[in-house]
Amino acid sequence: MASTKEYLDFVLEQLSGLDEISSRAMMGEYILYYRGRAFGGIYDDRLLVKPVPAAVKMMPDAEMEPPYDGAKEMILVDDVDNREFLCKLVESMWECYKNIGDRQCDCVSR
Repeated sequence: MASTKEYLDFVLEQLSGLDEISSRAMMGEYILYYRGRAFGGIYDDRLLVKPVPAAVKMMPDAEMEPPYDGAKEMILVDDVDNREFLCKLVESMWECYKNIGDRQCDCVSR
């Protein structure tokens, strides 16, 4: 099932407190970027983020779900109504990328 543009717009509105948030449509889903770096996406109208250390720390009990069959699991963000939390999450993930680099961030597991 493809994600809806309405859900994407809702998530982008929730993240509107951050500069340089963008998205790219890909095969019926949407990849989300902050300052040019992919941090997650909208898959089947679910917000999923990469399991980088900062995200794991902020959501230690969150469910892990694959974005699509055969993909690596990502963290399901279920508190999408909380703008402050979402912005803090994305900013903290950016700090992870900035400090330790993409290669280490991409292979973090729980």
